[in-house]
Amino acid sequence: MPTFVQGEVRVTVPATSANLGPGFDSLGLALAWRDSLVAQVVESGLEISVRGEGAADVPQDESHLVVRAMRSAFQAMCAQPPGLRLVCDNRIPHARGLGSSSAAIVGGLVLARALVAGGALLLDDDALLALASDLEGHPDNVAPALLGGFTIAGRADEQWYAVKSAVDPRVTAVAFVPDVPVATSVARGLLPETVPHARAAANAGRAALLVAALADRPECLMAATEDFLHQDYREPAMPDSLALVRRLRESGVPTVVSGAGPTVLALTDHASVGELLSRCPSGWQARHLEVDQDGATVH
Repeated sequence: MPTFVQGEVRVTVPATSANLGPGFDSLGLALAWRDSLVAQVVESGLEISVRGEGAADVPQDESHLVVRAMRSAFQAMCAQPPGLRLVCDNRIPHARGLGSSSAAIVGGLVLARALVAGGALLLDDDALLALASDLEGHPDNVAPALLGGFTIAGRADEQWYAVKSAVDPRVTAVAFVPDVPVATSVARGLLPETVPHARAAANAGRAALLVAALADRPECLMAATEDFLHQDYREPAMPDSLALVRRLRESGVPTVVSGAGPTVLALTDHASVGELLSRCPSGWQARHLEVDQDGATVH
């Protein structure tokens, strides 16, 4: 019968940006903007404290996303604790296309595994990826949140997969975060059921180029981040975001909608960060974010 570790366990999880232009539902990048979760097994009950993003809005009961993820991992390890105390310090903005729900899911899974003695033997990263993808519905954000760096993820033969790919150290990012959220369900609802074959073929070429561009050809990022599948269709839900994408791209900056939006992500070099930050629209937040290579981490 599994036993639980004594005392608190702390896990941090990075923000993530999915799609990156043409990599719809498959490509994701971990970014150095972390949520922090602390949990402890107690004698009984469920105590939840939330600080920061979503503190006034998220449920503080069994329906809390971190708790749901933890219960899923405990069930997989046959080790439900008698009680839990959880503290969430949320820094990743909610409903902005920066992977806040994936961070909650991955954080909860890793936290539960760390609370069980020998948990890494009972639940390896492949199993965690499968649980996280099942909970999220797709792996493009949970994969980089778990593994760090740049990931290519999907589903084949009824199995979820994720592969890390290299990122050139010259590449860094600037995120432009608006103050108005957009629900992922709304953004997805604007997508057509089919696209013309020519657009799909063009998009496949750009996605393949993006893998090479991020690895060691950053001069190709402008062409590699061109999207034909989803961004333009989502413009009614985030017109200001698409306008910013176009302005930055017209000036030669490889820029995409982050995830389902409305955050805009520019991929750039370190020397250009200051100039990009100065182009933040009024009322938005601009933040320089390095690529996070570590993924979810137990401290």
